[in-house]
Amino acid sequence: MTFQIHALPAGDFAPLFDLSDQELRAHRARRVTVDACPGSPCLVTLTDTPVGETVLLLNHTHLDTASPFHSSHAIFVRQGQPQAQPAPGEVPEAFRSRQMSLRAIDDEGMMIDAIALPGTDIANGIAALFQNPDAVEVHIHFAGPGCFGARATRV
Repeated sequence: MTFQIHALPAGDFAPLFDLSDQELRAHRARRVTVDACPGSPCLVTLTDTPVGETVLLLNHTHLDTASPFHSSHAIFVRQGQPQAQPAPGEVPEAFRSRQMSLRAIDDEGMMIDAIALPGTDIANGIAALFQNPDAVEVHIHFAGPGCFGARATRV
């Protein structure tokens, strides 16, 4: 079974880059300079941000549902970068190089299964979770900090 990983759209965050630091705080966001790589994976490009670049650190709702699993977490985004378009079945390097958590989500926004695994095993993990016909998407998280990484759908 093939899957598609979806990066976040750059346009959703573009207006935030024009805000002052004080205005960003009102949006639960901060402008930060990256001081380690890997460490601040951009969820628009699905790549690690190079040291010295500025990113926005903000709260993002990645499971906007009326279920108990409604969820948001901190993410990083870079300014002026195109949205990544991974090929079907492709796992970005920023995921392959870390410990990850996969969460199968059904059509009611309920988590129906979850696994933690090395990033090198993500493709097999997604395929295994999609063996459940009730799984409509798989959410990919960075296991250590728990941050959302991307979602995957069946192709």
